[in-house]
Amino acid sequence: MPQPNDAPLDDGQHLPFPTVRDVPAGAPLRWLARGLADLRSCPIPSLFYGFCFAGMGLLITFVFEHAYEYTSALTSGFLLLGPFVAMGLYEISRRRELGLRCSLAPTLTVWRRNVGNLGIFAVVLGVVFLVWARASLVIFALFYTNEMPNLSGFLDQVLSLRNFEFLGVYFGIGLVFATIVFAASVVSIPLMLDRNQDAISSMLASFGALLRNPAAMLVWAFFIVGLTIVGFLTFHLGLVVTMPIVGHATWHAYRDLVEPLPKT
Repeated sequence: MPQPNDAPLDDGQHLPFPTVRDVPAGAPLRWLARGLADLRSCPIPSLFYGFCFAGMGLLITFVFEHAYEYTSALTSGFLLLGPFVAMGLYEISRRRELGLRCSLAPTLTVWRRNVGNLGIFAVVLGVVFLVWARASLVIFALFYTNEMPNLSGFLDQVLSLRNFEFLGVYFGIGLVFATIVFAASVVSIPLMLDRNQDAISSMLASFGALLRNPAAMLVWAFFIVGLTIVGFLTFHLGLVVTMPIVGHATWHAYRDLVEPLPKT
Protein backbone atom coordinates (compact mmCIF):
# COMPACT_ATOMS: atom_id res chain seq x y z
CA MET A 1 0.00 0.00 0.00
CA PRO A 2 1.24 3.53 -0.68
CA GLN A 3 2.86 5.56 2.05
CA PRO A 4 1.36 8.94 2.98
CA ASN A 5 4.20 10.87 1.36
CA ASP A 6 5.87 11.27 -2.00
CA ALA A 7 8.73 8.84 -1.42
CA PRO A 8 8.84 5.59 -3.39
CA LEU A 9 8.03 2.42 -1.57
CA ASP A 10 11.05 0.47 -2.72
CA ASP A 11 13.90 0.61 -5.16
CA GLY A 12 11.78 -1.53 -7.48
CA GLN A 13 14.26 -4.43 -7.56
CA HIS A 14 12.69 -6.61 -4.84
CA LEU A 15 9.00 -6.13 -5.56
CA PRO A 16 6.92 -9.21 -6.45
CA PHE A 17 5.30 -9.38 -9.85
CA PRO A 18 1.86 -7.70 -9.66
CA THR A 19 -1.02 -10.08 -9.11
CA VAL A 20 -3.97 -9.32 -11.38
CA ARG A 21 -7.48 -9.91 -10.08
CA ASP A 22 -10.72 -10.80 -11.86
CA VAL A 23 -13.33 -8.04 -12.03
CA PRO A 24 -16.91 -8.13 -13.34
CA ALA A 25 -17.83 -6.62 -16.70
CA GLY A 26 -19.68 -3.80 -14.95
CA ALA A 27 -16.68 -2.72 -12.89
CA PRO A 28 -15.91 0.29 -15.15
CA LEU A 29 -19.17 1.88 -14.02
CA ARG A 30 -17.88 1.78 -10.46
CA TRP A 31 -14.54 3.24 -11.53
CA LEU A 32 -16.25 6.13 -13.30
CA ALA A 33 -18.44 6.84 -10.29
CA ARG A 34 -15.37 7.00 -8.06
CA GLY A 35 -13.59 9.14 -10.62
CA LEU A 36 -16.47 11.61 -10.61
CA ALA A 37 -16.32 11.68 -6.81
CA ASP A 38 -12.59 12.54 -6.99
CA LEU A 39 -13.32 15.35 -9.43
CA ARG A 40 -15.97 16.79 -7.15
CA SER A 41 -13.68 16.51 -4.15
CA CYS A 42 -10.68 18.20 -5.84
CA PRO A 43 -12.15 20.29 -8.66
CA ILE A 44 -9.43 22.89 -9.21
CA PRO A 45 -6.43 20.52 -9.58
CA SER A 46 -8.51 18.08 -11.63
CA LEU A 47 -9.85 20.72 -14.01
CA PHE A 48 -6.32 22.06 -14.51
CA TYR A 49 -5.45 18.77 -16.18
CA GLY A 50 -8.76 18.85 -18.03
CA PHE A 51 -7.75 22.16 -19.62
CA CYS A 52 -4.43 20.56 -20.62
CA PHE A 53 -6.35 17.85 -22.47
CA ALA A 54 -8.57 20.47 -24.10
CA GLY A 55 -5.46 22.30 -25.33
CA MET A 56 -4.19 19.09 -26.90
CA GLY A 57 -7.57 18.67 -28.60
CA LEU A 58 -7.45 22.19 -30.01
CA LEU A 59 -4.02 21.46 -31.48
CA ILE A 60 -5.43 18.42 -33.27
CA THR A 61 -8.28 20.50 -34.69
CA PHE A 62 -5.85 23.13 -35.95
CA VAL A 63 -3.77 20.51 -37.74
CA PHE A 64 -6.89 18.82 -39.14
CA GLU A 65 -7.95 22.05 -40.85
CA HIS A 66 -4.60 22.49 -42.60
CA ALA A 67 -3.20 18.97 -43.07
CA TYR A 68 -5.74 16.33 -42.11
CA GLU A 69 -3.54 13.49 -43.39
CA TYR A 70 -1.41 14.14 -40.31
CA THR A 71 -4.36 14.17 -37.93
CA SER A 72 -4.08 10.45 -37.25
CA ALA A 73 -0.56 11.04 -35.99
CA LEU A 74 -1.73 13.87 -33.74
CA THR A 75 -4.68 11.81 -32.52
CA SER A 76 -2.32 8.96 -31.75
CA GLY A 77 -0.15 11.44 -29.93
CA PHE A 78 -3.18 12.49 -27.89
CA LEU A 79 -3.83 8.89 -26.89
CA LEU A 80 -0.15 8.23 -26.18
CA LEU A 81 0.41 11.39 -24.17
CA GLY A 82 -2.86 10.99 -22.30
CA PRO A 83 -1.58 8.52 -19.67
CA PHE A 84 1.39 10.78 -18.94
CA VAL A 85 -0.70 13.94 -18.62
CA ALA A 86 -3.06 11.96 -16.38
CA MET A 87 -0.26 11.15 -13.90
CA GLY A 88 -1.27 14.18 -11.89
CA LEU A 89 -4.85 12.91 -11.77
CA TYR A 90 -3.65 9.54 -10.47
CA GLU A 91 -1.76 11.36 -7.75
CA ILE A 92 -4.82 13.40 -6.79
CA SER A 93 -6.79 10.18 -6.36
CA ARG A 94 -3.97 8.57 -4.40
CA ARG A 95 -3.71 11.54 -2.04
CA ARG A 96 -7.47 11.64 -1.53
CA GLU A 97 -7.40 7.91 -0.77
CA LEU A 98 -4.81 8.58 1.92
CA GLY A 99 -6.70 11.53 3.36
CA LEU A 100 -4.06 14.04 2.28
CA ARG A 101 -4.74 17.66 1.36
CA CYS A 102 -6.13 18.36 -2.10
CA SER A 103 -3.41 20.35 -3.87
CA LEU A 104 -2.09 20.83 -7.40
CA ALA A 105 1.58 21.46 -6.61
CA PRO A 106 2.54 17.90 -5.44
CA THR A 107 0.98 16.39 -8.57
CA LEU A 108 3.10 18.40 -11.01
CA THR A 109 6.32 16.59 -10.11
CA VAL A 110 4.94 13.13 -9.31
CA TRP A 111 6.91 11.73 -12.27
CA ARG A 112 10.11 12.16 -10.26
CA ARG A 113 9.08 9.22 -8.09
CA ASN A 114 10.03 6.71 -10.78
CA VAL A 115 11.46 8.77 -13.62
CA GLY A 116 13.69 5.99 -15.03
CA ASN A 117 10.93 3.46 -15.61
CA LEU A 118 8.47 6.11 -16.75
CA GLY A 119 11.10 7.11 -19.30
CA ILE A 120 11.37 3.52 -20.56
CA PHE A 121 7.60 3.36 -20.88
CA ALA A 122 7.59 6.67 -22.76
CA VAL A 123 10.19 5.33 -25.21
CA VAL A 124 8.12 2.20 -25.86
CA LEU A 125 4.97 4.20 -26.54
CA GLY A 126 6.99 6.67 -28.60
CA VAL A 127 8.17 3.88 -30.89
CA VAL A 128 4.57 2.69 -31.30
CA PHE A 129 3.54 6.26 -32.11
CA LEU A 130 6.26 6.70 -34.76
CA VAL A 131 5.40 3.38 -36.42
CA TRP A 132 1.69 4.26 -36.54
CA ALA A 133 2.40 7.76 -37.85
CA ARG A 134 4.48 6.30 -40.67
CA ALA A 135 1.91 3.58 -41.39
CA SER A 136 -0.83 6.20 -41.54
CA LEU A 137 1.02 8.25 -44.14
CA VAL A 138 1.77 5.13 -46.18
CA ILE A 139 -1.92 4.18 -46.21
CA PHE A 140 -2.86 7.65 -47.45
CA ALA A 141 -0.18 7.45 -50.15
CA LEU A 142 -1.36 4.03 -51.34
CA PHE A 143 -5.01 4.99 -51.67
CA TYR A 144 -4.56 8.56 -52.91
CA THR A 145 -1.86 8.11 -55.53
CA ASN A 146 -2.87 11.04 -57.77
CA GLU A 147 -4.13 13.87 -55.61
CA MET A 148 -5.23 14.21 -52.01
CA PRO A 149 -8.93 15.16 -51.72
CA ASN A 150 -9.79 18.43 -50.08
CA LEU A 151 -11.06 18.42 -46.52
CA SER A 152 -14.76 18.41 -47.40
CA GLY A 153 -14.20 15.64 -49.94
CA PHE A 154 -12.35 13.52 -47.43
CA LEU A 155 -15.03 13.97 -44.75
CA ASP A 156 -17.70 13.15 -47.33
CA GLN A 157 -15.91 9.89 -48.13
CA VAL A 158 -15.67 9.00 -44.46
CA LEU A 159 -19.32 9.74 -43.72
CA SER A 160 -20.68 8.12 -46.87
CA LEU A 161 -18.30 5.12 -46.74
CA ARG A 162 -17.54 5.59 -50.44
CA ASN A 163 -13.86 4.68 -50.13
CA PHE A 164 -14.61 1.56 -48.15
CA GLU A 165 -11.27 -0.15 -48.83
CA PHE A 166 -9.32 2.83 -47.50
CA LEU A 167 -11.53 3.14 -44.41
CA GLY A 168 -11.28 -0.58 -43.69
CA VAL A 169 -7.49 -0.65 -43.91
CA TYR A 170 -6.98 2.67 -42.13
CA PHE A 171 -9.23 2.02 -39.16
CA GLY A 172 -8.32 -1.66 -39.00
CA ILE A 173 -4.62 -0.94 -38.65
CA GLY A 174 -5.36 1.96 -36.33
CA LEU A 175 -7.36 -0.39 -34.12
CA VAL A 176 -4.36 -2.71 -33.83
CA PHE A 177 -2.11 0.10 -32.64
CA ALA A 178 -4.78 1.47 -30.30
CA THR A 179 -5.24 -1.98 -28.74
CA ILE A 180 -1.49 -2.32 -28.15
CA VAL A 181 -1.33 1.07 -26.44
CA PHE A 182 -4.44 0.38 -24.37
CA ALA A 183 -3.20 -3.04 -23.30
CA ALA A 184 0.20 -1.67 -22.27
CA SER A 185 -1.19 1.25 -20.25
CA VAL A 186 -4.25 -0.08 -18.38
CA VAL A 187 -2.46 -0.14 -15.01
CA SER A 188 1.19 0.42 -15.90
CA ILE A 189 1.69 4.07 -14.89
CA PRO A 190 -0.29 3.77 -11.63
CA LEU A 191 1.86 0.74 -10.80
CA MET A 192 5.09 2.61 -11.49
CA LEU A 193 3.96 5.60 -9.42
CA ASP A 194 2.39 3.71 -6.54
CA ARG A 195 4.95 0.93 -6.03
CA ASN A 196 8.00 2.10 -7.93
CA GLN A 197 7.43 -1.01 -10.09
CA ASP A 198 9.70 -1.50 -13.09
CA ALA A 199 8.37 -0.68 -16.55
CA ILE A 200 8.49 -4.21 -17.97
CA SER A 201 6.57 -5.79 -15.09
CA SER A 202 4.05 -2.94 -15.18
CA MET A 203 3.36 -3.39 -18.89
CA LEU A 204 3.14 -7.17 -18.56
CA ALA A 205 0.66 -6.72 -15.70
CA SER A 206 -1.39 -4.42 -17.94
CA PHE A 207 -1.48 -7.02 -20.70
CA GLY A 208 -2.43 -9.59 -18.06
CA ALA A 209 -5.31 -7.41 -16.89
CA LEU A 210 -6.63 -7.25 -20.45
CA LEU A 211 -6.27 -10.98 -21.08
CA ARG A 212 -7.80 -11.93 -17.74
CA ASN A 213 -10.72 -9.49 -17.90
CA PRO A 214 -11.61 -9.08 -21.60
CA ALA A 215 -15.25 -8.16 -20.94
CA ALA A 216 -14.46 -5.47 -18.38
CA MET A 217 -11.61 -4.11 -20.51
CA LEU A 218 -13.88 -3.91 -23.56
CA VAL A 219 -16.44 -1.94 -21.55
CA TRP A 220 -13.67 0.26 -20.13
CA ALA A 221 -12.25 0.97 -23.61
CA PHE A 222 -15.75 1.80 -24.85
CA PHE A 223 -16.21 4.35 -22.07
CA ILE A 224 -12.79 5.91 -22.67
CA VAL A 225 -13.40 6.27 -26.41
CA GLY A 226 -16.97 7.47 -25.85
CA LEU A 227 -16.01 10.15 -23.34
CA THR A 228 -13.14 11.28 -25.58
CA ILE A 229 -15.46 11.61 -28.56
CA VAL A 230 -17.97 13.55 -26.46
CA GLY A 231 -15.16 15.89 -25.52
CA PHE A 232 -14.16 16.48 -29.14
CA LEU A 233 -17.76 16.93 -30.31
CA THR A 234 -18.33 19.68 -27.74
CA PHE A 235 -15.57 21.84 -29.24
CA HIS A 236 -13.13 20.35 -26.73
CA LEU A 237 -14.93 21.92 -23.79
CA GLY A 238 -16.16 18.49 -22.74
CA LEU A 239 -12.57 17.28 -22.42
CA VAL A 240 -12.14 19.62 -19.46
CA VAL A 241 -14.51 17.37 -17.49
CA THR A 242 -14.47 13.98 -19.21
CA MET A 243 -10.69 13.49 -19.19
CA PRO A 244 -10.27 14.14 -15.43
CA ILE A 245 -13.04 11.62 -14.78
CA VAL A 246 -11.27 9.04 -16.97
CA GLY A 247 -7.93 9.80 -15.29
CA HIS A 248 -9.29 9.42 -11.78
CA ALA A 249 -11.24 6.32 -12.81
CA THR A 250 -8.02 4.77 -14.16
CA TRP A 251 -6.54 4.96 -10.67
CA HIS A 252 -9.55 3.11 -9.26
CA ALA A 253 -9.30 0.58 -12.10
CA TYR A 254 -5.73 -0.07 -10.97
CA ARG A 255 -6.90 -0.52 -7.38
CA ASP A 256 -9.51 -3.07 -8.47
CA LEU A 257 -7.35 -4.94 -10.98
CA VAL A 258 -4.10 -5.30 -9.04
CA GLU A 259 -3.80 -7.10 -5.72
CA PRO A 260 -2.38 -4.80 -3.01
CA LEU A 261 1.04 -5.52 -1.62
CA PRO A 262 0.96 -7.41 1.67
CA LYS A 263 1.34 -5.20 4.70
CA THR A 264 4.67 -5.49 6.48
